[in-house]
Amino acid sequence: MNPQLQASLLMMGSSFLFALMGVCVKLASARYGSGEIVFYRGLVGALFITGLVVWRGGSLRTRYPTMHLSRSIVGVGAMALWFYAIGQLPLATAITLNYMSSIWMALFLIGGAVLVGSSDRVDMRLVLTVLTGFVGVALVLRPSLTPEQWPGALAGLCSGMMSAMAYLQVTALGRVGEPEYRVVFYFSLGTAVVGAAIALTSGFHTHTLVGLGVLVATGVLATAAQILMTRAYAIGRALSNASLQYLGIAWSFLFGVTIFGDPVTLVALAGMGLIVAAGLTATLLRTKAVPDAANPSES
Repeated sequence: MNPQLQASLLMMGSSFLFALMGVCVKLASARYGSGEIVFYRGLVGALFITGLVVWRGGSLRTRYPTMHLSRSIVGVGAMALWFYAIGQLPLATAITLNYMSSIWMALFLIGGAVLVGSSDRVDMRLVLTVLTGFVGVALVLRPSLTPEQWPGALAGLCSGMMSAMAYLQVTALGRVGEPEYRVVFYFSLGTAVVGAAIALTSGFHTHTLVGLGVLVATGVLATAAQILMTRAYAIGRALSNASLQYLGIAWSFLFGVTIFGDPVTLVALAGMGLIVAAGLTATLLRTKAVPDAANPSES
């Protein structure tokens, strides 16, 4: 099969699985705290990858523990904020805010150029892209949120920013030769440890069969989606993959309306469209500036 076609199919599957994961997180949020959901997501993911590695005869030993630790700290923070946002906001809104990561990365590029005194080299198209993305955020948030939901909105925005930082760290791990499964394993392990620490501050809840099933489904769906996405970015083109990644917003919108009865407004839909357009443009401009730039994986 053509590598780009394979990557496209992987990204379509990944986007669908991440949206399903969002449904499970929102269902779990009715009973469990964000720390508990993060913990079980990481635990299931770590066990899943361990079993896969044992079956395929790979190794989880790494020469870059510090890099994995740094990636896990930032990535788990992004995930915890994202899961909190999913519990507080309409599903599509929370997913969209997390997908702001490409726009945040463009803002990082602009800020870095200013800090090193190269502001005259800043691509004004990148500046316009960032501004467009934040106009989209304003449209998504303003018409639909109650005052009680604004902490969730801020958490969603911060999760997107931290996800951008995590993507840069995943790129660095790829450049030193760490395989996808090892990156996902140590992220899952860090997720379990940090999630447990957060959950201990408020205590773990007792389980029901349905509740436990939703938690396990969250971990399985997230891990499978992350592996598919990481593989897609390893063999496909960044812009094509990013385009298909945004299918997750469409799926989450559909699930939010049909399962949770989330409200629909034309203004919010227009905002989502602006964010998608800005994210794709940012990816295109960033790929031209740094040809091997990657954007793999959840958080």
